[in-house]
Amino acid sequence: MGRSRGGWSSKIHMVAASCRDALVWSLTAGQAGDGPEGRHLIEVIGVQDAPVYLLMDSAYGGGDLRAEALERNLIPVVPAHPLRKHPWQLDKRRYRQRNEIERLFRRIKAYRRVFTRYDKLDVVYATFISMALICEHLR
Repeated sequence: MGRSRGGWSSKIHMVAASCRDALVWSLTAGQAGDGPEGRHLIEVIGVQDAPVYLLMDSAYGGGDLRAEALERNLIPVVPAHPLRKHPWQLDKRRYRQRNEIERLFRRIKAYRRVFTRYDKLDVVYATFISMALICEHLR
């Protein structure tokens, strides 16, 4: 658990196939950046045989992360920062599908123990996140 401006917190980073299926996820401290963890999750996914769209939050929209995704045959769908000198085109139709991932986060946070984060150890908290993901997958 990490300390940020709001107090003690943590972040859940996830790659999901649908609103019920999480492929890989990780837990970081609240003050940790999203980009490095996003690169780590992309490395875990590996190189894909066919092009796969990767719907990402704007926190993962850095140039390095996009380049690594493209090397692995993942097509990043993320809005460019408005002040970027050379912004890329956003496929708005595909980006609207990102709400499925947000619904998965809402579902796992419906479990009180995941939402309130009573656990002090990351291992215990990660266990309950895994349990919530399994329950949602079986639903």
